[in-house]
Amino acid sequence: MSLMSKLLSTTLIATLSLNAVSTEAEVKDYIENHLIKNKSVEVDSVDIIEKKNIEALAGWDIYFVNINAKVKKSPTVTDIVTVPETIFVKDGIATNALIDMKTGTDYHMTLKPKLKDSVYDEKHLIAGNKDAKHKIVVFSDPQCPFCQKKVPEIYNAVKENPETFSLYYYHMPLLRIHPVSDIITRAMLVEQGKKNYDKIMEMYTLEIDPREVNLKKVLDKLNSKFDLKLTEALIDSKEIEKELKHDQEVATKAMVSGTPTVFLDSVWDKSRSEYKKLIPNDKKK
Repeated sequence: MSLMSKLLSTTLIATLSLNAVSTEAEVKDYIENHLIKNKSVEVDSVDIIEKKNIEALAGWDIYFVNINAKVKKSPTVTDIVTVPETIFVKDGIATNALIDMKTGTDYHMTLKPKLKDSVYDEKHLIAGNKDAKHKIVVFSDPQCPFCQKKVPEIYNAVKENPETFSLYYYHMPLLRIHPVSDIITRAMLVEQGKKNYDKIMEMYTLEIDPREVNLKKVLDKLNSKFDLKLTEALIDSKEIEKELKHDQEVATKAMVSGTPTVFLDSVWDKSRSEYKKLIPNDKKK
């Protein structure tokens, strides 16, 4: 269950004091004052990431938001969290779950905002030409089984078609599932800083207990298997911590909750394979 699922009231539909056409201020006020009923949670602010409308949901305003909140875990411990959420608004009614009864389409799960242009910074470019026709963005965890198959596949396709694609990579270790990804991701960031992008892809082949957290053991395995010279000081540096935090913030703003998440030309690609249609015919295998 997601953090937001735990924080929200069990009531998914609420009546709002809104006009027929909602405003960002009204939606923010609803979220800050009415959406979350848990007394241990205090909403600090709400960031509207994007507002959109789609033909399939005529009359509904779709808001992608980040909710910044304080979560009181104990009398002395308070966590600061930012949680992505999607709110659907129509005629004074709001809901964070909207399902088509005929098709079973869950719009909460199938819609994401477009990526901002700031995502395409050269520090995250790991393959292809930055001026290529199409841009691919990947959010990934090196221990995610689906990532281990899909991400190297995309990387190789981009390397073979550098004028067609550019590939931007963001780290998103899923630490609750495989805590070892924290160490591996930091190692990848060290090599990314050296532009050793092939080494980053090689790390997807590492076979290790996903719950291993012994730093020395993991570093020894990485160094021996991939001919690296990683040290504790390197992976624990302030610069690596800053880069990891930045990637996590970008993922939150992009409403990314799982891996691998792939965007093609700023639009979420649920299939993770739309890029294949754009490979020049003479390059297709």
